[in-house]
Amino acid sequence: MNLASALPPDVEYVAAGTVWVAADDEEMSEVHRKRALYESIGVRAEVLDARQLAEAEPHLRPGLAGALLVPDDAVIYPPCGARFLLERAQAHGATLLRVAAKELRGEGIKLSDGSFLSAGITINATGAWARDLTPGIEVRKRKGHLVITDRYPGWVRHQLVELGYLKSAHSISTDSVAFNVQPRKTGQLLIGSSRQYGADHSSIDTHMIHRMLARAREYLPGLADLSAVRCWTGFRAATPDKLPLIGPSPHDARLYLATGHEGLGITTSLATGKLVADQILYRPSAIPVEPYLPGRKQEDAHA
Repeated sequence: MNLASALPPDVEYVAAGTVWVAADDEEMSEVHRKRALYESIGVRAEVLDARQLAEAEPHLRPGLAGALLVPDDAVIYPPCGARFLLERAQAHGATLLRVAAKELRGEGIKLSDGSFLSAGITINATGAWARDLTPGIEVRKRKGHLVITDRYPGWVRHQLVELGYLKSAHSISTDSVAFNVQPRKTGQLLIGSSRQYGADHSSIDTHMIHRMLARAREYLPGLADLSAVRCWTGFRAATPDKLPLIGPSPHDARLYLATGHEGLGITTSLATGKLVADQILYRPSAIPVEPYLPGRKQEDAHA
């Protein structure tokens, strides 16, 4: 049984692959570097020249240098994916409590109704809200906007991401935007992305939507003729050195952290779960855990 057939339809598993778009020769150098890296760890990747890129994605603007195709990448609809995993956990004996947590400590969880849930080990995997529940964690909220279009099946065939982060996008100290478009199973296009610090409100910042869509139209000019049906915001969990916190808290050995993944929480969730389980059970891990331990010394890249 393949993964797609094992998931409910509303999870919207789409194995469209990712195309990392290179605007110029400098970015094509990064394409070749990324391909070599992926090849070294057994991930399929293919370099596309300008002609091949235009054939793969006809709505991209002319004149792009090429791209890196990662054909096995896939996306899901996260809320339904989370619900599916929760149901699987319950089927294996987990208990779901519909009471909000107020504080997470190693010995257990203080709940909003005043009760306390005791535990031998507690894991704080609450993303951007980790610091609210466990004060002192080095995690900051980083706001993002998304736009979704009406249904245009086949208009974009792959997830498209720009390679020009160093030159044009996602500064770690200022508000930023970058080109990122995903085709959904519904035929809709999910358009991102933006990043903001110091914007803790969930309301739409119109100027960021305008910047984000302008960036997207630089790569896909035809987006100007499509209709958007909704936009919304969310928060990523960011750390000073841009690496997640995975492992025991330096202040409480019974409290484990699994947060701070910025925009890669879903992508790396399964690996994060394995790293946490390995540490709790004193097992060797497939990769070194030291770069992600919460007690590491972090340089503040946000300054």
